[in-house]
Amino acid sequence: MKAFVPLLLLFLVPSPGIQAQQGTIMTVTGPIPSSEMGLSLIHEHVLVDFVGSEITGRHRWDENEVIELAQPFLDEVKGLGVQTLVECTPAFIGRDPQLLKRLADQSGIQIITNTGYYGASDNKYLPEHAHSETADQLAARWITEAKEGIEGTNIKPGFIKTGVNGGPLSAIHAKLISAAAKTHLQTGLVIASHTGPAVPAFEQLEILEKEGVHASAFIWVHAQGERDVNKHIQAAEKGAWVSLDGLDDSNVTLYMEMLENLRSKGLLHRVLLSHDAGWYSPGEENGGEFRAYTTLFKKLIPLLDRHGWTGEEIRQLLVINPRTAFEIKVRAK
Repeated sequence: MKAFVPLLLLFLVPSPGIQAQQGTIMTVTGPIPSSEMGLSLIHEHVLVDFVGSEITGRHRWDENEVIELAQPFLDEVKGLGVQTLVECTPAFIGRDPQLLKRLADQSGIQIITNTGYYGASDNKYLPEHAHSETADQLAARWITEAKEGIEGTNIKPGFIKTGVNGGPLSAIHAKLISAAAKTHLQTGLVIASHTGPAVPAFEQLEILEKEGVHASAFIWVHAQGERDVNKHIQAAEKGAWVSLDGLDDSNVTLYMEMLENLRSKGLLHRVLLSHDAGWYSPGEENGGEFRAYTTLFKKLIPLLDRHGWTGEEIRQLLVINPRTAFEIKVRAK
């Protein structure tokens, strides 16, 4: 590991003449210039509560216990150069902006949280009003969070998180995406949608287009779930973000192959990488098994290095793409 850290730092040093992107990223501690986002993990979790929307809430976990479990993992990746972690737990599944702010303050890692609702898993995590309200009404809720803060705090979201099932979109999931599009046009927050297979991904892109939102405002979350890599190419060519975000020790070679496929078409600038790791699980003994956020650094980057990837290509994936994706900016079609 001692030899690895200088190698990673070498990858992250920009070449002379590269200008930092100017814009704003919203973290749980407030806005920062996009140039300060730095090395980023774009899809991770600190806490996830799968009990269901009608039961979950801050009464389900002890904040100090969560911090005690999670902070060493944040400290570990900070030591590897990580500056920002995008925490993707949505509302009604354990989103806790106050907890995240404490962790950000104590760890020194910039953390980004979200607004929006998650419809995957057959709507188990949707609040009752999501079924009856219109897309405009849902968007109004999310826009209020973006402008005024989440749940009575002054903590604002840095992106929109949605989720759909793996098949063709249901009516309620289409409504969630329409609401996300409307929210994006009013806030400039990027839309990260738990998706997986290509069919719902491309259906979501069609809805966004009808709403007047460019594909570059859409992150195809869990795109690794679609093994037809030609679909990755097609989505990236449309301008969408192809997010390969379930990296673990068992699939490192597969990730390299998916990345090399996108690189072969000149599309690395549309790719995002992460682990979907963590997390504290309320109700499990000691919060359950917390998975580290380190496979990318300990295994994937060294593998790419051995296969001739350049420092600039690694920097594109881990620094430039995250700040471009999460910069607050309306992407109208």
